[in-house]
Amino acid sequence: MDREFIAERQKGLQNYLNVITTNHILSNCELVKKFLDPNNYSANYTEIALQQVSMFFRSEPKWEVVEPLKDIGWRIRKKYFLMKIKNQPKERLVLSWADLGPDKYLSDKDFQCLIKLLPSCLHPYIYRVTFATANESSALLIRMFNEKGTLKDLIYKAKPKDPFLKKYCNPKKIQGLELQQIKTYGRQILEVLKFLHDKGFPYGHLHASNVMLDGDTCRLLDLENSLLGLPSFYRSYFSQFRKINTLESVDVHCFGHLLYEMTYGRPPDSVPVDSFPPAPSMAVVAVLESTLSCEACKNGMPTVSRLLQMPLFSDVLLTTSEKPQFKIPTKLKEALRIAKECTEKRLMEEQKQIHQHRRLTRAQSHHGSEEERKKRKILARKKSKRSAVENSDEHPAKYSNSNNSVEHAPF
Repeated sequence: MDREFIAERQKGLQNYLNVITTNHILSNCELVKKFLDPNNYSANYTEIALQQVSMFFRSEPKWEVVEPLKDIGWRIRKKYFLMKIKNQPKERLVLSWADLGPDKYLSDKDFQCLIKLLPSCLHPYIYRVTFATANESSALLIRMFNEKGTLKDLIYKAKPKDPFLKKYCNPKKIQGLELQQIKTYGRQILEVLKFLHDKGFPYGHLHASNVMLDGDTCRLLDLENSLLGLPSFYRSYFSQFRKINTLESVDVHCFGHLLYEMTYGRPPDSVPVDSFPPAPSMAVVAVLESTLSCEACKNGMPTVSRLLQMPLFSDVLLTTSEKPQFKIPTKLKEALRIAKECTEKRLMEEQKQIHQHRRLTRAQSHHGSEEERKKRKILARKKSKRSAVENSDEHPAKYSNSNNSVEHAPF
């Protein structure tokens, strides 16, 4: 085949892959990952999940699978099943199964104890866990199924049971929420983040699909993700910025993404954001600038307490009678603290590697630029001319010395 034709096709394929991999949702798609890295994504996780769930049902016969909920989430290694209780056949629940991630630093014993502790967590803005169990390699949790779906379903006007790509990748209509919804939902989410931070419980997994809507109340999902050591939905963003290096600052940065999506009905095209489109209020833009702007990403995130004091949220009145309750034994708190430090250390190491790679790429790009090549050619010519002049100066001198030696030579 013609070499030029092959080179043109390769260039076209590379451009196509660049477009896909720069799309945050598509780049996390299982088909894309299997195409780009078949060796690491060869396992059938649906089969693995079914095996684990089947083993669970042997010891818990009161539950029954209604149907698998295929690809409703973005994670390849997390699977969902619609459930029912045998003696309450009309009630629907959702079972989620996930295996361990790269940041699982808890011991098996502490991990299993903390997973089993999650149903005891009571908070007006945390979605209740009905049942939770774990073994040395995975965790299985059951929650009530919510027909209204998540905050992301509300923003994109999507059906909760549809696949993730279908729901969110190409929305028919882009429209943000009303200002009062943004204020109320934002305040509720910040309150629960502060609660978790005060408890020493790492979260790090805030995004619109992890916020369940229950009437006018937002309830946080998937507290188990940090215990499993799973990567955050926005990791590819905050791993670029060395000042976002704690799980608290990760939560604040992710809140910025969520607020942007609530405001504009879509995620930002890129981060950091240079300028923000018109918003329902300048108070919204002020919060977005503090979490997603170039300055914020370069200098660091505000605290959750600082965000709660900003005008957008400070005047929101929350009416709830439910008293938060989440008792974590001292020994497990210490285990969480150590695991959190290990997670943050790995993040900082990754950020350092990305920073070094960027510096090297910039240096190579600068060295290989047309302007630099011209400079090097000019320097090479000057050096060549200098050498030629020096050589011409040396030649007469040698000739003169040679003549002198001949004149004074004895005969």
